[in-house]
Amino acid sequence: MTQIAISVQDGEEKHFDRGTTVAEALKELVSNKQRKQIIAVGCNGLASDLGVPLEEDTVLAPILASSEEGLEILRHSTAHIMALAVKKLYGPEVKVAIGPAIDDGFYYDFDREKAFSPEEFEAIEQQMAEIVAARLPFQRKSLKREDAITLFRDLGEEYKVELLEEMEDDTVSIYEQDSFTDLCRGPHIPDSSWLKVFKLLRVAGSYWRGDEKRPMLTRIYGTAFSDKKELKRYLTQLEEARKRDHRKLGKELGLFTIQDQIGPGLILWQPQGALLRKLIEDYWKEEHYKNGYELLYTPHIARQDLWKTSGHLDFYGENMYSAMEIDEVKYQLKPMNCPFHIGVFNATKHSYREFPIRWCELGTVYRYERTGALHGLMRVRGFTQDDAHIFCRPDQLEDEIFNIIDLNLHILKTFGFAEYDVYLSTRPEKYVGSDEHWELSTDALKQALEKKGLNYSIDPGEGVFYGPKIDIKIKDQLGRSWQCSTIQVDFNLPERFKMSYTGVDGGEHQPIMIHRALMGSLERFIGILIEHYAGGFPLWMAPEQARIMNITDDQSEYCERVFAQLRHAGIRIAKDLRNEKLNYKIREAQLKKVAYMLIVGEREKEEGTVTVRLRDGKNLPPMRPEEFIDFIQKECEEGKG
Repeated sequence: MTQIAISVQDGEEKHFDRGTTVAEALKELVSNKQRKQIIAVGCNGLASDLGVPLEEDTVLAPILASSEEGLEILRHSTAHIMALAVKKLYGPEVKVAIGPAIDDGFYYDFDREKAFSPEEFEAIEQQMAEIVAARLPFQRKSLKREDAITLFRDLGEEYKVELLEEMEDDTVSIYEQDSFTDLCRGPHIPDSSWLKVFKLLRVAGSYWRGDEKRPMLTRIYGTAFSDKKELKRYLTQLEEARKRDHRKLGKELGLFTIQDQIGPGLILWQPQGALLRKLIEDYWKEEHYKNGYELLYTPHIARQDLWKTSGHLDFYGENMYSAMEIDEVKYQLKPMNCPFHIGVFNATKHSYREFPIRWCELGTVYRYERTGALHGLMRVRGFTQDDAHIFCRPDQLEDEIFNIIDLNLHILKTFGFAEYDVYLSTRPEKYVGSDEHWELSTDALKQALEKKGLNYSIDPGEGVFYGPKIDIKIKDQLGRSWQCSTIQVDFNLPERFKMSYTGVDGGEHQPIMIHRALMGSLERFIGILIEHYAGGFPLWMAPEQARIMNITDDQSEYCERVFAQLRHAGIRIAKDLRNEKLNYKIREAQLKKVAYMLIVGEREKEEGTVTVRLRDGKNLPPMRPEEFIDFIQKECEEGKG
């Protein structure tokens, strides 16, 4: 039999018979201790099962169970094990749809006459534990697509049949585990015993393929880890995340509401939330003014032809709302602000001496999101983008990217985000513009990141249709990543809209356009802030900085005078002069995350002071109202840097 050379990365090469499986080769290539950690391998760049037979010289790249890629394989396999458990418990009348791994776990969608509930988790988990103990292997098979369609049709799995009928592949792979067969590319763990730690978490409704006109399925979410400590840490974090849920806190703090009568994905800002938003917007405008930006305001709709010229109808149309007719002309809600800023630019002639031109806008845009994808402030249908567009000459491009990065990181730090990951997102499959312009744009962003000394990763194919971009994902108090900031270099739209300026040579030249958002969606950013601070915002952006409260009615008049004095000084203060016990008032203020409680009894009234209590229960020495004003104003200035 012909032999082939197999090795592990940076390890000794050995010769084996053709057809030797990965698992058999690993027995000879690595120690038994190492082998127990290898969940799958990379074979010539592709992740593969340990049971795959090797037919050519191969360098194996072990994938450890504890690695990011290994966890994904483990969780995907757990989804299959859960589906097998469900089938064993509830029979063939339960149909399976899809069951992928996701960022922090996995899910599987089921079609069952009665929706699953968390009360059934214990039985499902017990059945999963029995499957784990049985060491049931995952067995991969390749089938012709037509044979696979026949197989799943005979099994009554209509959702798998639909997926197969839309595929163009001549051959597909399936995985069998005991009585459960699934359409899947893999790879998977060798057998069920590799699953050590798992937990089912919650259920949700999910339309088949995200289409509200298709059947409603039950989605069961779960997670799996390579050791118990990681699961315990994750569950603790999950509980903390529940406490910080911006939807829960938003309601408790009176920040925002979403009502069916208005429509899903549309935010109603309540007084406290509107004030919070104003404080953030005012800071944003101040910082932009300091950095040479000018403010624009633009409409919410435009003629449909504008979106044809920009390319949004062709490349972004599925995310736009249907056209409306005004005077027999079609208009559409804007999904972006950029064409309007170009309209402002094209309204007048420009000289090279004017550049760079920096325009910014807190512009509300509208994008179609499926109902099932909506999530509080994080995923909405109408949101305000902290947008800006810079028009510059080629010789100014690098400096402008530098300036944007500096402003970006400064603003994020002021909001309390000092940790972040940076990505360079490259050309997607569907794009406009020349390859030359794409290369120039990508290179400009890459060089800027490298010269700024910022570590970054490539995010292949995740650029927008008109240009590459830098994405900055911030990390919150719980270590979760959130996509916020983006910087995009664009040669395409200036060309489409025939933008030009008069150069030093007297000729007409095309400017370079930089699209830029620092917070991204203002709604989403506020949602992140709520969860990051658990509703206890830094003083400079707290809607209610202080609350004054009396011990008895005898101090009410003095409290009213202090309240008026502080409010006149610009302190965001409320009053609680109800005939209630002091501890009750303090507890209510703490639940509302009020930073400072000003307590007034008979002694404070006589001395012309207030006792200052922090929301964590600590007390500061008594202060005169003027001293408290100075104290709070200083803290706000320090907080804003």
